[in-house]
Amino acid sequence: MSGSGDAGGRATASGTVTARGEILLEVRDLHVHFFTESGAVRAVDGVTFQVERGRTLGLVGESGCGKSVTALSILGLVPRPGRIVGGSVKLEGRDLLALGEREMRGVRGSRIAMIFQEPMTSLNPVYAVGSQISEAIRAHRRVSKGEARDRAIDLLRRVKIPVPERRAREYPHQMSGGMRQRVMIAMALAASPSLLIADEPTTALDVTIQAQIMDLLQELQAELGMSILLITHNLALVAEVADDIAVMYASKIVEQGPAREVFTSPLHPYTHGLLHSIPRPGMSRKEKLRVIPGAVPNPLAFPSGCKFHPRCPAREGLCESSEPELLEARPGRAAACHLVRDGVGPLKETP
Repeated sequence: MSGSGDAGGRATASGTVTARGEILLEVRDLHVHFFTESGAVRAVDGVTFQVERGRTLGLVGESGCGKSVTALSILGLVPRPGRIVGGSVKLEGRDLLALGEREMRGVRGSRIAMIFQEPMTSLNPVYAVGSQISEAIRAHRRVSKGEARDRAIDLLRRVKIPVPERRAREYPHQMSGGMRQRVMIAMALAASPSLLIADEPTTALDVTIQAQIMDLLQELQAELGMSILLITHNLALVAEVADDIAVMYASKIVEQGPAREVFTSPLHPYTHGLLHSIPRPGMSRKEKLRVIPGAVPNPLAFPSGCKFHPRCPAREGLCESSEPELLEARPGRAAACHLVRDGVGPLKETP
């Protein structure tokens, strides 16, 4: 795991973990609602986190918890009927939510780039991949078609696609899933962004290709000095690559901290449950994986108090009536749980 495990930062009363290094991205008290005929869906409900320059933050949680909507909010791409109704998103101190659409187009791709879990939904099937990368380059750089083509081939080479001159003339359907994802990474790097958002970038790939893609992202991060916001439900993946972790449940962040600390001493019962659900080395076929009982609540009808309390084995009366804030639990760690006391979570068993 690349997580440093240091506790050099601290969590403020608002749940923000004060940086050990320079802050690149700061999301504060973000609220995103989807206005439907059935009512307002609180897809993101007061989310706060930071991404430090040159580091990887893993935003983890079950499907439907609001991770992807958070990422789209950073880019100003929340689909209708969704709308950002509160909060701020600052890149190097500049509030992106205050920018007009034209200014945001200048940020997308150049300062922040994003790759998705299924490249075929992002790549145009009727254009060669080299042409698509060249177009992305020319959208952000004043270069000739020839220069853009050469740069596209160089990017394909950088993401370790063999024979890039030939591959640049191929179409997406002629490539494997792993190759298409490498093309998407090359396209994302076209304008040398400061922040790369990777939304479930390996979900559709087999385990071997997953490892290759994540190794590639880490190599490129070290080479280019960019930050990565990795959005995933795969805790094993996060354990390998993330420096810091923010755990999300039912539209809120419930725990934050350095990756190594979160994995070795989770504070929130939800984080504890997630870690216990990971297959362990040496498990026999007869052993059953632990599961968190119940299901993620309906966003149109969140339970009162702590949203996790119907599924929590440690719940008390206060949990059912009062929603906990994300607060400092100990230096560098924050948790939204009434039962975290003296920097220790209510479930003591080590995952």
